[in-house]
Amino acid sequence: MSQRTVEIADASKVYRRLLGYARPHIGMFLIGVLGMALFAATDAALAYLVQRFLGGAFVEPDPRILWVIPLGAVALFIGRGIGDYVSNFFPGWVGRQVIKSLRAELFAHYLRLPTHHFDAATTGGLLSRLTFNIELVAEATTNAVTVLIRDTLTIIGLVGILLWYNWQLAALVLILVLPISFLIQHINRSFRRYSARIQTSMGDITRVAKEALDGQKVIKSFNAEQYEETIFADANERNRHSNMRLVGARALANPIVQIIASLGLAGVLFVSIRQVFNAEMRVDEFVAFLTALLLLTAPLRRLVQVFGPLQQGIAAGASVFEVLDTPVEDVGGTRVLERACGEIEFRNVSFSYPSAQGEALSNVSFKVQLGQTVAIVGKSGSGKSTLANLLSRFIDPESGGVFLDGIDLREYPRADVRRQVSLVSQEIVLFDDSIRRNIAFNIAAVTSPAVEEAATAAYVLDFSAELPRGLDTPVGERGSQLSGGQRQRVSIARALLKNAPVLVLDEATSALDNESERHIQAALATLRRGRTTLVIAHRLSTIEQADLIVVLHEGRVVETGTHTELIAGNGMYAQLHQLQFAV
Repeated sequence: MSQRTVEIADASKVYRRLLGYARPHIGMFLIGVLGMALFAATDAALAYLVQRFLGGAFVEPDPRILWVIPLGAVALFIGRGIGDYVSNFFPGWVGRQVIKSLRAELFAHYLRLPTHHFDAATTGGLLSRLTFNIELVAEATTNAVTVLIRDTLTIIGLVGILLWYNWQLAALVLILVLPISFLIQHINRSFRRYSARIQTSMGDITRVAKEALDGQKVIKSFNAEQYEETIFADANERNRHSNMRLVGARALANPIVQIIASLGLAGVLFVSIRQVFNAEMRVDEFVAFLTALLLLTAPLRRLVQVFGPLQQGIAAGASVFEVLDTPVEDVGGTRVLERACGEIEFRNVSFSYPSAQGEALSNVSFKVQLGQTVAIVGKSGSGKSTLANLLSRFIDPESGGVFLDGIDLREYPRADVRRQVSLVSQEIVLFDDSIRRNIAFNIAAVTSPAVEEAATAAYVLDFSAELPRGLDTPVGERGSQLSGGQRQRVSIARALLKNAPVLVLDEATSALDNESERHIQAALATLRRGRTTLVIAHRLSTIEQADLIVVLHEGRVVETGTHTELIAGNGMYAQLHQLQFAV
């Protein structure tokens, strides 16, 4: 099978899949098709009206022409207006439904993709698919279909008129179908290729812009505005270049079609004029034939123009389906877990990231008894956060296993496992909503007193009471209206409210000043009672009272023990401690 055949088959497969999203709304679309048929009929009717006018006024005078033609013209354009409205509104309605459904499906799919997919993909590319690419899909599913159906029906009607008046001349016109069809196939391949490049470049523009907007303080602090402008200019130029290739192909298509059509028109005029001279064709029939022939050029031009948006939509659909075909996280095991006791064990756990050299964790084993606080320490890159990701099943070990209450986590549903773990990460994520709703995130049955109790325990009320709307104050995008310490306190309050049996603190107090940290440590001490806590920390002063300290180095456990035991052992932990507290 040739590459060209494969490309056509792939495009056809994508297009059929896109049309599947319009199928539930077939009734509304068929109403639009009726409007298209009405609109198409008016072009053929116009040629017939011209013939009746000339025939009744000049060839064989008929007094009825005085009122028939004016009324016919009014009726013709009223029908054309109704057909135009119906053929645009109803398919347009279907198109927005398709966009809504496809966008909702893609967003839901994003939420369920494995964590490693987001590590490999760019946020700009993902956002571009959700916004720009899906908008292009509407062109392929409805808008382009509207033009295809309406103008194809118009062409069929006009060709019927041509055949009716003079089939020999009509056959001469139909000879042009072959070169025009070849041209359209070539244009389609070019449009699809350029469209894919445009969508990739739009993803680059979105990525660069998002990085610059998110990192505007870093850019200002390094006086890097010109540097970022250069990066954006490169991405912008690639987008412009790809768009101009598409514009050039589209601009070239119309003149070529017009030249081919003009050759046909010249041939038709030559033959038809001879027929008129030889009395083989009446003047009114000749003018009606010529009118229908000239009317053919407009729908033919629109058909050629629509293949650009159509191929853009197909390319966009292919990029969206590429994501939708990416497997989501499996639901996990079938062993139901309502509420765990909290005993945790890492047993011979090894894990490596696809893009990294070497293992992030290698044969790691330790056990956390019910209610214990275990601290994980080590240099950056030693595998501390990987342990936290394993416990929440964001990733699964390549060998060995993580056990909760003696059962491998993989036997539980992922949702059940994550319900048992309250995670407070060093990456503070707040949503553009109020403080209250951020604390009560996805806990539908929570009461206002419970939120305020968690806010009090995390010392959120200390600063929210001074705000105009208290806990109902918006935090802004990514919590931009709050300080780093305030954001961290809100995220800790959210974990407190969740009230899970396992607590994971991944650098949870890293953004707090000393006074706030003392308050939070007191709150966390209360929270840890009766719960199993895993603390990941660089600041060793925060974990000196831990029941067990596990020291990691290059993904391996090199020491375990209490603070006192490890200091006395004079190993890596003692060295880290000495470095941090050296005067």
